[in-house]
Amino acid sequence: MAAEKSDRPNILFAFADDWGRYASAYAEVLGEGTPNDLIKTPNIDRVAREGVLFKNAHVTAPSCTPCRSSLLSGQYFFRTGRGAILQGAEWDSAIPTYPLLLKDAGYHIGKLYKVWSPGTPADAPYGGQEHGFEMKGPNFNSFSQTASGMVAQGKTVEEAKTALLDKVGTEFDAFLEAQPDGKPFCFWFGPTNVHRKWTQGSGKALWGLEPDELKGKLPGFLPDVPIVREDFADYLGEAMAFDAGLGVLLDRLEKAGQLDNTLVVVSGDHGAPGFPRGKCNLYDFGTGVAFAARWGNGKIPAGRVVDDFVNLMDLAPTFLEAGGVTPPDVMTGRSLMPVLTSEKSGQVDPERTWVITGRERHVGGAREGGKPYPQRALRTKDHVLIVNFEPDRWPMGSPGSVEKGTTPDYDTLANDTFGAYGDLDASPTKAWMIEHRNDPEVAEQFELGFGKRPKYELYDLSKDTDEIDNVAGQTDYTGVQAELEKRLMAELTRVADPRVTADPVPFENAPFTDIPPRGKPKPKKKP
Repeated sequence: MAAEKSDRPNILFAFADDWGRYASAYAEVLGEGTPNDLIKTPNIDRVAREGVLFKNAHVTAPSCTPCRSSLLSGQYFFRTGRGAILQGAEWDSAIPTYPLLLKDAGYHIGKLYKVWSPGTPADAPYGGQEHGFEMKGPNFNSFSQTASGMVAQGKTVEEAKTALLDKVGTEFDAFLEAQPDGKPFCFWFGPTNVHRKWTQGSGKALWGLEPDELKGKLPGFLPDVPIVREDFADYLGEAMAFDAGLGVLLDRLEKAGQLDNTLVVVSGDHGAPGFPRGKCNLYDFGTGVAFAARWGNGKIPAGRVVDDFVNLMDLAPTFLEAGGVTPPDVMTGRSLMPVLTSEKSGQVDPERTWVITGRERHVGGAREGGKPYPQRALRTKDHVLIVNFEPDRWPMGSPGSVEKGTTPDYDTLANDTFGAYGDLDASPTKAWMIEHRNDPEVAEQFELGFGKRPKYELYDLSKDTDEIDNVAGQTDYTGVQAELEKRLMAELTRVADPRVTADPVPFENAPFTDIPPRGKPKPKKKP
């Protein structure tokens, strides 16, 4: 049941593709010596400063479509049918989603760029393209490519960036102009520019990021060499572009007098693409994301940093509660409103001390027969336990010719995800690591990122923040491992995860294993 319109806030959700926990607001929170020392995100920082910043936000699945299926439905990804996979995903219209429930309750809804894809029909959980406000013009989704092209044609860097940001403002203005009097709005800003691929060197050329300033600050499982540092600087540059786009929206709302009555939430759909142990992995580098929220007039007390563990499926019931709509019982996420509106910092809700993450299939043809790489993990403050249900499979996809000792050429590995290890996006980092996999100083990092993994992985985060030293099976950790596995399996059973409650497991068979054409969802047959 909806509340009176005057009692309901606008909702602005800024959601970046492939953006991990990288914002300058995290530099102080997480300590020095990380890539957050280099990045500058004044607009995300503003949301955090004028609201709340979460240290322990995670996605349910570190893969675009499954994560978004979970977020939109307020359920674990594995409960969303064919929404639980990436390539070949199809949306079940019977699953309730928060934007369409808000629309039914009188909200004016709209979107810019990506909401739910790849999948069929595209952006279905948001009403398809009916609520899109994209316009022709410079492509923000290809920020570095478009801006670099403009510079090559004679524009200054600032002129190129301004042209792209002005287009975002024009599109958002059109949405605001279409807002009926007295109706609150729900808007999704989902640029894809942080997703691969980017223009090499754009982090420095467009944003002034010096790659060598990342020396000694990369995770221990990444080679600290010039090409990887440059690649990571380019990634941070795209996150800065996303931040600049957010700044345009905040400015427009402030000028329209609507900012303080808008619940602003900023996050991303998983960790870094094209870097081992990021996207498509259940380590923090893959599942941990930035998360900040602001709601003026004291609705969200400002200046707080919260330790509570958050799963992004919690956003659907949160947005519904803010909009005066009762979340459906089918939602497994829990509203964050009590945490958001609390005046406390640190641990607010004593029950929010863990999250569960998981993965099934990403790229359809990454493994023979379209098989997934099934994983589930339980993350607490001190430990993460990962269960790899099929350890004989390749976690990043089949090596292809690399397994036989043959290395595809650099351009193939840097630009074609299917060149080898198809669940890891093509990138300069991927290409360099495969080329140098036999170097003594790289071999261990290569194995961590590309090799097969045991059934159980357990990491002691108090000693090993990069999750490199697997202590599963060690005598000192026998009790911890048993307790975490018991808790994990109990929760998966409670929420009816097909991976542990169904026989046969649907994800292991058609249509979940159908291999669609490369890079495209499998088209639906017309009735």
